[in-house]
Amino acid sequence: QVHLMESGGGSVQAGGSLRLSCEASANTATQYNMAWFRQAPGKERERVGFITVAGDTGYADSVKGRFTLSRGSIKNSLYLQMNSLKPDDTAMYYCAADLRIPICSRGNCFAAYWGQGTQVTVSS
Repeated sequence: QVHLMESGGGSVQAGGSLRLSCEASANTATQYNMAWFRQAPGKERERVGFITVAGDTGYADSVKGRFTLSRGSIKNSLYLQMNSLKPDDTAMYYCAADLRIPICSRGNCFAAYWGQGTQVTVSS
């Protein structure tokens, strides 16, 4: 069982930056692929990006070049650096972990473990 806890959300103006953190209850770096998801009111949950055990990353087209996932030197940490934020980035952001790469398919997102989420609000 892995418990995940996100932090770092808040309110920011368009063009600003935030850094989200996800702390896991176990060493996830050597076993779990991890991802950040987000869900805006009235919209489906979507995957923002993922990082594999090997350190490979992938991003949604909507955030490429603006968001960066990384693992911390503390092996149970995951970060999401968000730059050049837009109002469309407003959502609840969730951290997830799985032995497979967490994905979304046909409107559903799949991961073994989820955090409770942290709210990001970007004003214009």
